[in-house]
Amino acid sequence: MVEQYLTHAKFILTDKYSVHKPNRTGIDSISRFGYQNEYDLAAGFPLLTSKRIPWKSVAQELLWFLRGETNIKSLVDNGVHIWDGNAFQHYLKRQGLHQQLPMYSADWLKAKEEYVQKINEDADFAQQHGSLGEVYGAQWRHWKTSTGKEIDQLADVIDLLQRSPSSRRLIVTSWNPEEIPEMALPPCHTFYQLNVAEGRLDLHLYQRSCDMFLGVPFNIASYALLTQILARQAALTPGRLVHSFGDAHFYCGAGKRGEFYAGFLDSLRKQILPINYSSSREEYHSIAQWIEQQAPSEPVGKEGQDHVTAILEQLSREPRPLPQIKIGNKRFDALTIDDFIVEGYDPHPSIKRAMAV
Repeated sequence: MVEQYLTHAKFILTDKYSVHKPNRTGIDSISRFGYQNEYDLAAGFPLLTSKRIPWKSVAQELLWFLRGETNIKSLVDNGVHIWDGNAFQHYLKRQGLHQQLPMYSADWLKAKEEYVQKINEDADFAQQHGSLGEVYGAQWRHWKTSTGKEIDQLADVIDLLQRSPSSRRLIVTSWNPEEIPEMALPPCHTFYQLNVAEGRLDLHLYQRSCDMFLGVPFNIASYALLTQILARQAALTPGRLVHSFGDAHFYCGAGKRGEFYAGFLDSLRKQILPINYSSSREEYHSIAQWIEQQAPSEPVGKEGQDHVTAILEQLSREPRPLPQIKIGNKRFDALTIDDFIVEGYDPHPSIKRAMAV
């Protein structure tokens, strides 16, 4: 299953439909639209082994979704900081300060650190300023109707799974056009559909925007975990996670570093295409080293935004066996981090890179 991720990564870097693409974040990307992977959950828990994934952060974020929360306070308190940048920028916009603090500037980074510290230490400040708007948890558990009622999509789907498992209406959506303008970040993983066949539960996820290096490994693990949780709720066996991609991309840096890849993409394709996974993985490492020597340095404050060299490092590594996961027998929104046990996870070392906000 790790091989599927790595094959997809190589495809994005080499396919004829892949393009160099400026985008909303100001960090250029190499992008390819449209793809699909499948993961058989009976073969193991799809937690990437070509680099270490902080699986407790994956689980904490999913539990946050399941509880219907949208404030980063509980994430910060549990050492999960994947939403800090989005929450801080959302806070600045609501305060009318976003034009005074350019993103990624030294002042912005310092102010973000101070904001997160205050979220952690001041419950009143966190309650007032820690919200991301009506993001995933709100849509899953508290979808607001035009009449002022709320729909608990997730509880309704679990009930339908138990009453009518053959239904083709087992869908949870996070894409609420009315509320998107008030969200810190519109949903990247937009909706999922469940399917039951011969006692197995499959989940099909559609993701519109896919940060392949940082976000997608989290998303794969998160929705595999969600599939197993929902299967337990309905007394089913976990089946397949089917993952459909819209814009799947690797960030390649800001300023001249990003521009470098616009002219280098054809050469990158030619260098990567002939590499055989089984016999010459070290060639990926050589290409990454050449880029570091030839490409312009990343701008100050935007270091670590080039994810291309990071995925090349992963491609040079031999995948390892997948772990297994055990889940406590509780109602889905009563689970805690202590109810998850991951066994046999032996990944390669982590590769640090910065997230584009």
